[in-house]
Formats: sequence, C-alpha cells, structure tokens
Amino acid sequence: MRFEGSKNYVATDDLKMAVNAAATLERPLLVKGEPGTGKTRLAEEVAQALGKPFFEWHIKSTSKAQQGLYEYDAVSRLRDSQLGEEKVHDIANYIVKGPLWECFNCDEQPVLLIDEIDKADIEFPNDLLRELDRMEFYVYETHETIQARHRPIIIITSNNEKELPDAFLRRCFFHYISFPDKDTMKDIVDVHFPDIKKNLLSEALNVFFDLRELPGLKKKPSTSELLDWLKLLLAEDIPPDALKETDVKKSLPPLYGALLKNEQDVHMFERLAFLARREA
Repeated sequence: MRFEGSKNYVATDDLKMAVNAAATLERPLLVKGEPGTGKTRLAEEVAQALGKPFFEWHIKSTSKAQQGLYEYDAVSRLRDSQLGEEKVHDIANYIVKGPLWECFNCDEQPVLLIDEIDKADIEFPNDLLRELDRMEFYVYETHETIQARHRPIIIITSNNEKELPDAFLRRCFFHYISFPDKDTMKDIVDVHFPDIKKNLLSEALNVFFDLRELPGLKKKPSTSELLDWLKLLLAEDIPPDALKETDVKKSLPPLYGALLKNEQDVHMFERLAFLARREA
C-alpha cells in the first residue's frame, strides 16, 4: 500500500515519495519544516489513508526514552503492599506500557508518531537506537523481551530546536517540508473552506505572503495562522475590498492578531506604517 495523500491533507509529490520511501526502507521518516506546515498532522493522515492503527508519543523537555517503552510503578506497589493487596505479588501488575510497547503489540502494521523529538535531552534519540533498529526491548522487572509483531511506519518530527545525533540521523529517511507556495496554499485552504469566495481568498493570500516577506519579522505567520485568519474574515464578513486596500508596509491587516503573535512584530509594523505615512 502506498500513501497518495488524503482528502483532508494536501501532500506534495515530494512528501508522498518520502513517506513511501521510508516505508520501503523500513526506516523512520524524520520530518522537519517551519511550525504550522503539517508535520504532526502527517502521521495521522498516513494512518487514516492506509487504514492502519495510529499511536502517538508527544515529547516534552522532561521526556525520557524509557517512558516510551514502559515504566515500573514502584510507588503503587509499595502502597498496595501496605494495604495487603493480593496483586502485589505479581510485579507485572505495576508495569505501565508506553506507546512503543502498545505499538509493538498491535495485530497489524501500525503508524507511530514521535512528535517534536528535539524537545528532549540530546541523549534521548541515542537511547532509542537499539529499539528502533531491532524493534524489540527487554523488560528487566519481568524478564521478558517485547518484540514488534509488525514493523511500524514511524514518523518523527523536529522543529530544529536541537541538533540530532549523527548516529540517529543515519537510521532515518529525511524530508524537509518546504513552506507552501500560493497554488499549494490555495489547495490547502480549499480543504478547510471549500466555499470561500475566490476574490477574498486571492486578496487574503496576497496580504499573507506580503506579510511573510517583510524583513525583520521575528515570527512569520504559518499555515495554521492563515487558516485562523480566514475563519475570522469569514465570521466577520470582511469584504475583499478591505484587504485589497491593505498595504502591509503602511497599515496592519484587519484582525491581525491571528497572524502576528508577539509585540515586537506589531511594534515594527506600527513604525513602518508611521514612516510610510510621513513619506507620503
């Protein structure tokens, strides 16, 4: 089975090729790209398009690789022993399965998302090398080896917050999701707002891409922020002419709070607008 995109997710030919290449090589697909380009959503859409079970593991700064395998709840066992619980004699009752264990136990090939792996400690990816290579791990408390019934399709996302180790990168197939051009963005918007008027969309995209091209912008608006902005424009019934008259070098676009997410960028726009008016 090959991934050919889905009705809810616009995938470029390069991205579809990367997903299928990683599946063929039986290697994790490492996906990078600007925030809001659909990295996290990709794994779920691949699972839905191929009709496969979906598991996800969202990484935090405090995450440890062991948590993806299993955790031994010694505190609960101690409490139960004090209460005289019968189940305390079987240590397996206190093994909490992680997303990798659940994924390995699946009766059919699943899709596993390891989201934002670069948030964790630098050693986190290296701690998973053996498990991702051999598709197995050992449970010391119960003296058993857990092996994957079916090698999962693994999609790993990164926002480039930290450099990933070379040993980890060698084991992955890499793809960078480029920011969509106007035509691709129109296709993405059409999925979410199929009835949007063409002239409103055209003017909104002009403002959006002009905004992204301004020098000195601390955070460029992303795809998800464009969708939020369009939703507000439709809800407030903003006419296309209101956007057509907008020059992002002279004035902020209507409902700009959906696009600009920090005060530095807002202040920069205000200074640009002041200078533009003074020159005029």
